[in-house]
Order: sequence, then structure tokens, then C-alpha cells
Amino acid sequence: MRWLKFLLGNRVPDGFDGELAPGEHVLDSAKVDSGGFLLVTPLGLWIPGPRRVGWHMIAKAAWADGVFTLTEAEETGKAGAAVVLADLKPVTFKLSSPGSVPRMVHQRVTGSIRARHRQELPGGGAWFVQRKLPGQDGVVLQVRPDPGTDPALVADIAAEAAGKLANPGA
Repeated sequence: MRWLKFLLGNRVPDGFDGELAPGEHVLDSAKVDSGGFLLVTPLGLWIPGPRRVGWHMIAKAAWADGVFTLTEAEETGKAGAAVVLADLKPVTFKLSSPGSVPRMVHQRVTGSIRARHRQELPGGGAWFVQRKLPGQDGVVLQVRPDPGTDPALVADIAAEAAGKLANPGA
């Protein structure tokens, strides 16, 4: 039976104590040198804890010198149908045997992006990004303002943009 799971892509490593969602399967995994695993699934990246970070909530991911660096975003508010995000502090994972995990994370994160636009504003600017929600048909408009950018101005622009995306002819 284990070989069938492997053929079907369900490569849950021994010692992983998270609980995958029904129908969720592991595409690849890497053992973290300090303990735990990084698991790539269609729904997101499992990190030690364990917990899953949805592809649409990964702001940045980088791989260099045997270290995988993850910057997760958190939702800080809503602006109409848009979601306002802020980056959390990056976390690092040393991987002696990364396999294809860094490449797959890069593909999944960039693959979740449908469109992006940088808007310069007084005090900084903001990224407006349309992203596919993992495991769903929907797309969400996310806005990530730079520190120092007027949050009310960003929220107004994001709410208007989300409204236009929802009703293109209006």
C-alpha cells in the first residue's frame, strides 16, 4: 500500500505529525536540519510546528547556501473585497537535502499570482496582487503597502480596484 501512495504522490515522511486535509497529498518534502519537515502540497507549504502556509500567503521565498528563507504574510485588514497584508519576520530553515522543495515552492508561489501592479503613493507605495486561492476556483486581490504609506489611501484604492475587478463593466 505504501508504494501505491508513493506512485500517487502521497509522500508523507515518517515522523511528520501534521494532519493533511482530506484529499491533500505531498508532492515533495525535505527534512529540516533542526527538526521537522517542509512539505509541498497543492494547498501550501507545511513548515515545522507543523502548520500549513497557503501559497497565497507566502510573500517571499528564497534558497541560498543550503538555507531556505520564508517570508509569510499576515492579513491585517480588509478594504472592500481586497485583503490588506503585512509581511512577517522571515524565518529560515537549513536543509541538507532539499530535493526539489525550493524549486517547487518557487513554482507554486509564482503560479498563484494572476496579476500584479506596483503603485507609487505619497510616503511609499503598495503592491496590488491578484492571487489564486489554493484548492479553490477563486482569486483574491491582496494589497501590501510599504511602511510609511497612508493606510487609508491604500485601503480606498484597494476597495475601488476590488470593486472594478468584481464588476468589470461597471
